[in-house]
Amino acid sequence: MHDVAIIGGSFAGLTAALQLGRASRSVVVIDAGLPRNRTSPGAHGVAGWDGMTPAEILARFRADLVPYPTVTTQDGVVTTVAGVQDAFALTLSTGQAIAARRIILTHGVKDILPDIPGITQAWGRRVLHCPYCHGYEVKGQPLAVLAVHPMSGHQAMLLRADWSDDVTLFSSGMEGLHTDALTAAGVKLDDRAITRLQGDDTGIGLTLSDAATARFGALFLGPRAVLDGSPAQQLGCALADGPMGPFVRTGPMAQTSVPGVFAAGDVARAAPNINFALGDGAQAGTGAHASLVFPGFITPLEVSS
Repeated sequence: MHDVAIIGGSFAGLTAALQLGRASRSVVVIDAGLPRNRTSPGAHGVAGWDGMTPAEILARFRADLVPYPTVTTQDGVVTTVAGVQDAFALTLSTGQAIAARRIILTHGVKDILPDIPGITQAWGRRVLHCPYCHGYEVKGQPLAVLAVHPMSGHQAMLLRADWSDDVTLFSSGMEGLHTDALTAAGVKLDDRAITRLQGDDTGIGLTLSDAATARFGALFLGPRAVLDGSPAQQLGCALADGPMGPFVRTGPMAQTSVPGVFAAGDVARAAPNINFALGDGAQAGTGAHASLVFPGFITPLEVSS
């Protein structure tokens, strides 16, 4: 039996594993090999690695774990997880069974992109989600924002404030947008739908519902995220509903509402960011370790009904 099973081997999961490995605890990191930011050509705003591809950063993380013999990594998908603290049972899609005393959930979430031809191919390259992560590279260019929820208006105003003087919000008739505030901020409003898009090395071309075309440096959107099939749901972890979708509720030591289960990274955040994932992963790793050393010291997150 492992001391800790970490479900998800990206930024949060590998950071948690490092803390536990340095405490010589037996850890298995199970990873499906599909990090959320895998299509991005560069991770920006990450001190020491600014502009490096996420794959390169993760390769360095995995190399950092090699000197710790109690930490193992395994490719695979966790299909079922059950049990209680000190006796959790995980099953992989291959049928392999893994037992662990503690679980750390770091598997992230699944983005749901709008059903627009071309959007999947441009996601992470010319269809972007975060001004802080990607805005500088398209600074000063005409930028578009696709409204997918009321918070999209906030995204448009943020981009207009410090990244571009030319920002257009395509609302597709969405209700709940504060149009007066958007207009006052200098954001252009366009209620036409985007029917097709094509990204390239210099920008992105949009085809609109009236067959007109428009070109921008990038299209920003904050996609809805889901936890469908997440082990968090199987374990019964309490969830919260954020502006982008549900996420796992955690306490100050990354503990969830389920004894012995911790969570970190995008799965436990209302908004994604590599820097947050690194800090959360370190907290989850030390939290799980403390719970092994001092049983009962870290109580599950209390959730009011």
